Amino acid sequence: MHILYFSRDYSTHDHRFLSSLARTDHRVSYLRLERRGHQLEDRPLPPEIEQVAWKGGQSPATLGHGLRLLADLTRVINRIQPELILAGPIQRSAFLVALSGFMPLVSMSWGYDLIHDAPRSTFWRRATRYTLKRSAALVGDSDVIRQLAIHYGMPADHIVTFPWGVDIQHFNIPSSESTDKDTFTLLSTRGWEPIYGVDVIAQAFVRAARQLAENHGPQLRLVMLGNGSQAKLLHQIFQKGGVTDNVSFPGQVGHTDLPCYYHMADLYLSASHSDGTSISLLEALACGRPALVSDIPGNREWITPGETGWLFPDGDVDLLTQAILDAVARRDQLVKMGRRARWLAELRANWDKNFCELEKAFQIALHH
Repeated sequence: MHILYFSRDYSTHDHRFLSSLARTDHRVSYLRLERRGHQLEDRPLPPEIEQVAWKGGQSPATLGHGLRLLADLTRVINRIQPELILAGPIQRSAFLVALSGFMPLVSMSWGYDLIHDAPRSTFWRRATRYTLKRSAALVGDSDVIRQLAIHYGMPADHIVTFPWGVDIQHFNIPSSESTDKDTFTLLSTRGWEPIYGVDVIAQAFVRAARQLAENHGPQLRLVMLGNGSQAKLLHQIFQKGGVTDNVSFPGQVGHTDLPCYYHMADLYLSASHSDGTSISLLEALACGRPALVSDIPGNREWITPGETGWLFPDGDVDLLTQAILDAVARRDQLVKMGRRARWLAELRANWDKNFCELEKAFQIALHH
């Protein structure tokens, strides 16, 4: 079958989907909606995948580009004649396909499209309903996405839910654990944008680091991967709190080197205000790292407090501070919790196994 894979950009998730699709019997073409300001994935497109040249994919896409892109998308579809289109996020790539009238369309939710974007305005809600009404099937990564899709009109029996998962061979437990009792290292891997609550992490880290220093506890360190619009704010928080020397900023780290950062950490942190199934969280679990994450529906599907990590109320700096201090006090339990985390990743977050579920969505769409 000839499948057109149409995504917003070229990210780590796109690389994984396209690499796995390349190993199937399907012929796969790839269309990129836009190219944003920073590189999201440093690995090349799999050679088996045909990248389609069109008027999009060279710069950020806005609503003002919609009519021009829709016309060219229609031209591309007529030229390459796909038998099925797999497209997401909902209100961007999938919406354009729905407007083109092509069928069958398998829409793919990226989490934020239903959790964050759809409620933003009447236009976004209408675009969501319009797209789902014209989708033969929907792929989502968590129960929260499933329930939201049903709310916006998608029939439950046309939804295929599976965690996108991780490469559990690449993201594996370290060969040996650190025995350094004088330092406790926290790891944040999310982008420096408001939706990910990195300012909450920064404020809580300052408070926890000060308390440990005052009580002659272990030195608290924070490794913050990535970058983003809140860089200035984060540096101000650390400088004002006097903990700049305790924080490392490695920047954007490639897929190959990511496991090393999980291995050097004692605890993974995420204060995200919105998530489906967080791939960063799954990477941490696969690397045998307990997680301290915001108490939101997507995270509750993975974290059982005291077993694979802890939850704290979304946005609560005080309780995140206390949770960090509690984790430091319980550091002798972390290796055991990390083993449970790894077991959970092997059971539910194995990408090679979970990817096979995508074929169910194709079959639903073809027989719609």
